Amino acid sequence: MTAAFRAARDLLLAHGSDLDAARRRFRWPEPATFNWASDWFDVIAAGNTRTALRVVSGGEDVAVSFEDLSRRSARVANWLRALGVRRLDPVLVLLPNRVELWEVLLAAIKLGAVIVPTHTTATRVDVVDRVERAGVRHVVADVSLVDRVGAVPGNRIVVGGAVAGWTPYGLSRTAAGSFTPDGPTPASDPLFRYFTAGTTSWPKMVEHSHASHPVGHLSGMYWTGVRPGDVHLDVSSPGGAWSSFFVPWNAEATVVALTRVRPRPVLDVVRTRGVSTFCASPAVWRGLVARGLGARPPALREATSSGEPLDREVAERVLDAWGLEVRDGYGQTETTAQVGNPPGRPSAGLGRPLPGYDVEVLSPTGSPVRVGEVGELCVSLSPRPVGVMPAAGSAGHHRTGDLVRAAADGSLRFVARDDDMVKSSGRRVSPVELEQVLLRHPAVAEAAVVPSPHRLGDWEPKAFVVKAAGAGPDEEVAASVFTLVRTHLPEEKRVALLGFVPCLPRTSSGKVRRAALRTHCVPLHRP
Repeated sequence: MTAAFRAARDLLLAHGSDLDAARRRFRWPEPATFNWASDWFDVIAAGNTRTALRVVSGGEDVAVSFEDLSRRSARVANWLRALGVRRLDPVLVLLPNRVELWEVLLAAIKLGAVIVPTHTTATRVDVVDRVERAGVRHVVADVSLVDRVGAVPGNRIVVGGAVAGWTPYGLSRTAAGSFTPDGPTPASDPLFRYFTAGTTSWPKMVEHSHASHPVGHLSGMYWTGVRPGDVHLDVSSPGGAWSSFFVPWNAEATVVALTRVRPRPVLDVVRTRGVSTFCASPAVWRGLVARGLGARPPALREATSSGEPLDREVAERVLDAWGLEVRDGYGQTETTAQVGNPPGRPSAGLGRPLPGYDVEVLSPTGSPVRVGEVGELCVSLSPRPVGVMPAAGSAGHHRTGDLVRAAADGSLRFVARDDDMVKSSGRRVSPVELEQVLLRHPAVAEAAVVPSPHRLGDWEPKAFVVKAAGAGPDEEVAASVFTLVRTHLPEEKRVALLGFVPCLPRTSSGKVRRAALRTHCVPLHRP
């Protein structure tokens, strides 16, 4: 399987700027057995002293080579097995960006355990819910987060300190540095149980296999443009296993991770650590622009954005300052990267279908919509992309729930989540369209629009705004924003209510939590 995986990967690398050729020639490897950590990572790590992982905390770096990380994860796998962790055991991982996080992920994959990634912002209620719904047997948690974990049937392992009733992670250092699996890993076995970063409802559980994520993330490698020897920074946690785990290591690149995400340290790391490929959410890009981008980082070659659409003004500011286009891409927890703007091509909205994915824009009845009309983005399952989670899809498609508009050139423009649309004056209005207008105002740093019940039984757009530094009083800014809205939008699309908030509630991946805003109470302004 390693040879087939490498051949598929190398084909994508060879056609990095030729999307048409990559789509035409690429075929997903479909192994019967595959353990990415043993069959891929350990293979590329053998005798490899290049840096695999660099964790930056303040002014201090911790760097680990491929060879060392392979050995360290083998020790952890042996130690966990000795503690009773078995194949298919669900293991909840609650760790910030520290080297041990990557060690545990690699070790759990080698064991064939099922990883339940949990962001450090999760509350005790969140953790208890995940333990129950995912059937968690073991937990690995940072010392600062153990109070969020209740009872589990198996091991409770603490990283970074000592806690009564918890097993210290440091004991893993005494285990053997060579791991022998108890047998081949079926590629269809579950590998990850995620809980979606819900924007409108309680998180649902999503399960990926040893094929759908490790192999499936070849599409993300293609989109980001990361190549062998690159230094890749993704401003996120690797719990999602996207751009700071499978994507860069599929390409044999160095992963750079931060313990603090603030504009100044992010820019410092991009400039001083030889970062060549950089991915961040729109919220992070907006923060960098507001801070002041300065000169282009010397090694930076590729810049990407995901999580939600990047507003064009921010992308243009980056282009003006760095001469570098920030390329949008699209995927879901249920899939890997489906659509994107690959390197070397002009960006157009969300982009075009990536290698291995065929998509259609369909009406609610399942029929294709015409170019320029709004429909739901759907992934064709004939043939089924490896990157789509095994349980997804029916009637030949995986329906994403996201509304898009196809252009004549085949590119897709994001409109909204289907359940985020505002039905105003008998028309469906995209909150994204309204937010783009609001962000043109110099006093608006961030904006989010949600539907609000109208007294006559319809809905009307309600905007929540984070004011830019130095902006005037609320009443003055509100009046000015409403003037801008009247200038740029027809009456049926105009924001009817406006409230000011210190920050927008976001998921761990940077998406605005619109469900929280729908019930949020702040003083509201009307035109």
